[in-house]
Amino acid sequence: MTFSRIPSTLPLFGLLIVPTLSAATLPAATLPATAISGESQQRSYQASESRSALKIDAPLRDIPQTVNVIPESVIKDQGAKSLEDVLKNVPGIGQSNGDGQRDQVTIRGFSAIGDMFVDGFRDDALYFRDLSNIERVEVIKGPAAVLYGRGSSGGLINSVSKKPNFSPQQEVGVSFDSEGQRRTQFDAGWADQEQGDKAFRITGALEDSDTFRDDGYTDRKAIAPSAYFRLSDDLELNLGATYLYDKRLIDFGIPARNGRPVDVDRDKRFGSGDPDQDYARSEVFTLTAGVDYRINDDLSLSNNTRYYRYDLDRNNTLADSSPTRFVTNSKGELLVKLNRGNVARDEYGIFNQTELKQQVLLAEMQHSLLYGVELGHQDKHQRSFSQNNVTQVPVYRDVLVPVREHASTLSAKGTNFQETAGFYVQDMIELSEQWKALLGVRYDIFGQEYDDERALNVDLDRTDKTWSPRAGLVFQPDQVQSYYVSVSRGYQPSGEMFAVSATNAGLEPEETTNYELGAKWDFLESRLSVTAAVFRLERTNMKTADPVNPALLVLAGEQRTDGFEATFSGQLSDKWQVYGGYAYLDAEITKSNSKTNGVANEGQTPTLTPRNSANLWLVRQLAPRWRLGMGANYVDERYTALDNVTVMPGYTTFDAALMYDEPTWDAALRLTNLTNKDYYASAHGSVDLITPGAPRTLELSANYRF
Repeated sequence: MTFSRIPSTLPLFGLLIVPTLSAATLPAATLPATAISGESQQRSYQASESRSALKIDAPLRDIPQTVNVIPESVIKDQGAKSLEDVLKNVPGIGQSNGDGQRDQVTIRGFSAIGDMFVDGFRDDALYFRDLSNIERVEVIKGPAAVLYGRGSSGGLINSVSKKPNFSPQQEVGVSFDSEGQRRTQFDAGWADQEQGDKAFRITGALEDSDTFRDDGYTDRKAIAPSAYFRLSDDLELNLGATYLYDKRLIDFGIPARNGRPVDVDRDKRFGSGDPDQDYARSEVFTLTAGVDYRINDDLSLSNNTRYYRYDLDRNNTLADSSPTRFVTNSKGELLVKLNRGNVARDEYGIFNQTELKQQVLLAEMQHSLLYGVELGHQDKHQRSFSQNNVTQVPVYRDVLVPVREHASTLSAKGTNFQETAGFYVQDMIELSEQWKALLGVRYDIFGQEYDDERALNVDLDRTDKTWSPRAGLVFQPDQVQSYYVSVSRGYQPSGEMFAVSATNAGLEPEETTNYELGAKWDFLESRLSVTAAVFRLERTNMKTADPVNPALLVLAGEQRTDGFEATFSGQLSDKWQVYGGYAYLDAEITKSNSKTNGVANEGQTPTLTPRNSANLWLVRQLAPRWRLGMGANYVDERYTALDNVTVMPGYTTFDAALMYDEPTWDAALRLTNLTNKDYYASAHGSVDLITPGAPRTLELSANYRF
């Protein structure tokens, strides 16, 4: 690894850190039990535990892996409304525009399109998630197939839902911003506090917003009821349901020319002049049920089931991304071709997880054992149409016309069936007072079958049987230091979350291995957590073009990321809270026979992968009820495609917030992109379609509790 290219803009973060350096370097500072100033109380930004990484409640210092936990306090103070907003707090993540219809990111240089989870269940439907029912978000870096199965090369994202509790509180909130956001959300709970045997909660949101993009809008409705029942002293039942409706203007962004995004206003859209022709409507419905049974003090058994249904209706007009996308009219004006697409997806799935947790003393060592079985079925139907060059519009002049539909090409119609059977065991071993070891292995049987409903009627199927191991060693010389080394391996089957095809149905899974060396420290009376890790992430047996017949694929490609990550979160003093991080990623396609736009992929940098990225969020208690928030995000330049021709320039944005807290209500005034920076937030990831970032935006929000 080389660290020669550190961006000159990173020292700007020091402008926010300088006022608190003296507090951060005082090793013997004494802090109160909670960050309290006068009558106002702020929940700590420090997360001490994670359930996602090991599927057991475990201190982060015991986990030999990088785990980023974004707690509810950070999400609320920043006014995050989307998963994209939340993940800006995680270094090493690249943002994708997800075809304008879904959450999508890269982690450590690898696509994580299918690596979304909710409460430990796979949630790979292609939609924008709502945060009204999310308590916190946990990002596990590196392969996690030992517990979660296929995918997760660079990591996975697990959203943890809000659950009923015995300290219920009713809350309703509203938010408005200068770009047309109008959103209301609520959170209400009830509990039998005398008997302590039942509790209920319901969360939801309504949104009818405009956006900074021409004709942009979001129409959203979300509701999530849940219930808890204590059936006996040892038996608990948890039930939950969610419903989300989301309709919005679908926006693929702007094209690129001469290696850069075209120089147009950030609100300019390349689509149909009739916005009713360009929309994505999705509906997601889920049901969950879980039973937890405590057999005795050392054994507990849980069984959880999740059912989901997902429907998508997508109709979009977008700029052509082929090398011949630009033409010139008779007046010498530059035009870009527009293409048309229609996608309908209808899918459902059901997953069941049975886990046995055991505490046992063997050979004078304490073992925390986890035995698990996961069974799953997914039925994914898709129909796609496409039309090329439906019209041509000026690049540098605002002229859009309604698109006249004409004969389209049926590019896909069929159903993809996926069957999962996974068996796993994990052991956290206390070797001594200072040493701990983590061992785990999973065996998966993953079957796929594609029923092609087009005239050619070609049916494909394959079944993969794979092992996914993990091992880690932790050394803790005292209560504030923890050092670890780990290795883990995951697999990516052909298709993975999409349908297998004639080109890949005969190929074995790709493999990813992560080698990591890290440290975790607690400072300032254990109120400030700092982590650091170096790693090498290698994906082998990647699909690449057959050198003899480029129309076929062979498993001969490799991709590698060498990197360093550091994070810090918690309290710097009784008046300062901090949450931040930095990542350096040296990512490369190290072996490939494939080409992109005639350029060999070998030696290129993976798309949407910033070499340097950093984030910082600081909050200062000003008075008993007033707090001031200050934030910055830096993202290095990124490539939009594997030919590495088009570059999105690096950028730094600054945010600020003024917050007022009362016991029964709170309000916040937030200013994002303080300097009104022109920047590019994301891109498609395969072609040159780029999404501009939002301008300076003023938001007012308020919450009332009763």
